[in-house]
Amino acid sequence: MGGAHPHADRVFAAISSGEAAHSAIVASWSRSAQLFKLDVTRSRAPERLDPAEFRAARARIEPLLHAAAASLDDLFAAVGGVGCCVLLADRNGVPVERRGRSADDAVFSEWGLWTGTRWCEKTMGTNAIGTCLTLGRPTKVHRDQHFLARNTAMSCMSAPIHGADGNLAAVLDVSSARADLTEAFADLIAQTVAQTARRIEAETFRLAFPAARIVMVPGVERSAGALLAVDAHDLVVGASRGARRFLGLTGDIAASPRPASDLLGLGDAESLDGAERAAVVRALARAGGNVSAAARALGISRATLHRKLVRLRIDAAH
Repeated sequence: MGGAHPHADRVFAAISSGEAAHSAIVASWSRSAQLFKLDVTRSRAPERLDPAEFRAARARIEPLLHAAAASLDDLFAAVGGVGCCVLLADRNGVPVERRGRSADDAVFSEWGLWTGTRWCEKTMGTNAIGTCLTLGRPTKVHRDQHFLARNTAMSCMSAPIHGADGNLAAVLDVSSARADLTEAFADLIAQTVAQTARRIEAETFRLAFPAARIVMVPGVERSAGALLAVDAHDLVVGASRGARRFLGLTGDIAASPRPASDLLGLGDAESLDGAERAAVVRALARAGGNVSAAARALGISRATLHRKLVRLRIDAAH
C-alpha cells in the first residue's frame, strides 16, 4: 500500500478517506487497487496485441474509422503543435488509429500511447481511455490523477463515441507529452475532444443509413447529436444515442420502424385524407405549381387532380 512512494501515499490516503463517493477519479483509483489489484508503482508499459489480434480489432471498427478520418485530421491539426497525439481506441480500450508528430513519437511509444496497446482500467488503472469506457462519458485524467505512477507525466482527455445503434463503440483521446500543459488548457482540449467525438458520431450515423433522410430531433441542443434516419415511407429506421435518450427509444429501431410524425409530433399523418393531401402538395411543389405536370407525376388525369384539389381544399397557386 502506501509509505514507500509519495504518489502511492496520496492514492491510498484518498481511497481510505472515502472520497470515492464524491470523486470519479478516486472511485477509479479504488477500482484499480481493490478490484483489479494493480500495483501503483508498476513500471512496465501497457500490454500490446499481437499483429493478428490488432488486424482483427481494426477490422471490427473499420466503418467507424472511415467516418472518423477527416475529424481525426482536423483534431490533430488543432492540437498536434502543442505536443499532443490523437488516438481512437475501440470499446476494449485498444487504440486502432493514431495521429502524432514524429518528433514526439519516441516519448509516446515509450509511454505506450500507441496503436495496439491495451488502455482499459483493468490493465492500466485510472486513465482517460479506460475510465471513459467505464463511465461512458467524457473524461480528463491530468498528470497525478492517473493511478499508475509511471503515467503521472501525462495529461489525457477522452470522449466516448457511440455507434449508429446507440451503443458505445469507441473512445477518442488526446494525450499530451508536454510538461507545461496546464489543467486549464487541458480543459479546453477536453471540450474540443468531446465536440469532435459528436461529429464522428453524426458522420458514422449518416454513413450507416445512406438511403435514408437524416433528421435532427426538434427541441434538442445541436451538440447532443439527436438524429433520426427516415426512409422513403417516412418511417424512422434508425436513431442516434441522443435521439434514443430524448425520445425514449430502445432496441432495434429498423426491426420495428415507427412513423416520423408520431415520434416528432408533426400532426395527423395517419388519415387517408391527410396522406393524400401531403402527396398532392409534394407533387405540386416538385412541379412548381403546374397542375398537368403534377398529375402526370401522380399517375392520374388532370381532371382527377382538379377534383382532388377542390375536395382537399388545396390552392394550386400556392
